[in-house]
Amino acid sequence: MVAPSEKDLPEVTATRELDYGGRFQVEQLDLVFSNGATRTFERMKPRGSGAVAVVAMRDDATTLLVREYACGVHRRELGIVRGRIDRGESIEVAAERELKEEIGFGARRLTVLRAMTLAPNYMGHQTWLVLAEDLYPEALPGDEPEPLEVVPWKLAELDQLMLREDCSEGRSLAALFIAREYIAKRSSDE
Repeated sequence: MVAPSEKDLPEVTATRELDYGGRFQVEQLDLVFSNGATRTFERMKPRGSGAVAVVAMRDDATTLLVREYACGVHRRELGIVRGRIDRGESIEVAAERELKEEIGFGARRLTVLRAMTLAPNYMGHQTWLVLAEDLYPEALPGDEPEPLEVVPWKLAELDQLMLREDCSEGRSLAALFIAREYIAKRSSDE
């Protein structure tokens, strides 16, 4: 059996908006696959322009994490700077704004590394991973209900961070490992 290729995406024969109320928009799709199989899938429609996840580097070895209240798990969670991209903002502008709001720093160098998804089988939302370097102090008022704690963390100690109960968000963990590898490769290429 030959697996379908990217050009053999299922045909969408119908779409319907489902109203569950609240913040989420759900879309139902009727699909016909390359082998003739038909299915109805539901997906959460992305709202807005996506989000940024920013690995803020104090120096080549140390990132700045934030500890903030996470309603979903009802505890304080340690992770990277992240937030939505506001209407009309570029990825870089959103990353710079979130840095200033959450950790009180701007960045002279921003590198967009890649897009990441959370659950691509049923969500279209994308988060853009940005590496922020050459930081300088500059704060903007944020939308958090309380001040965030800024926690320096050595990239060489990610093996300890990934096992902490208070650091469970997959985007943060993936972003830190990707950034660490990017920095190491860049250093070896220089």
